[in-house]
Amino acid sequence: METLRSILEGAGRDLEPQVHAQLDGFFGGMVRAYLPQLWVFRADGEVATLTVDRSGKVSVADGAAPSPDVTVDTSRARLSAALRNRSRGTVPPGSLVVTPLTSKGRTAFDYLRGRLGL
Repeated sequence: METLRSILEGAGRDLEPQVHAQLDGFFGGMVRAYLPQLWVFRADGEVATLTVDRSGKVSVADGAAPSPDVTVDTSRARLSAALRNRSRGTVPPGSLVVTPLTSKGRTAFDYLRGRLGL
């Protein structure tokens, strides 16, 4: 069975080159203003934190980071499908509760929501 951490690590491998590309472009300074980002995911009793640092490096750690920008509560199956397919139409029904905790987290989530399939 896939763990929450392995799901997020897979997404991180896809996300990191995209973040780096955004940091190199004309709007890099604006993107950098929203970093770092710490997102805590809770699914089926597991908790993990996905972090994007100021240089665009993506990492995942077990447990909840203090002072996250966003929390996401859902099922592992729903999160895995969303991040794998990046399309809401292929995500199984179920609960999804996203709570932006900072203004930069809200802005980042609003921008990324469709790209993440959430």
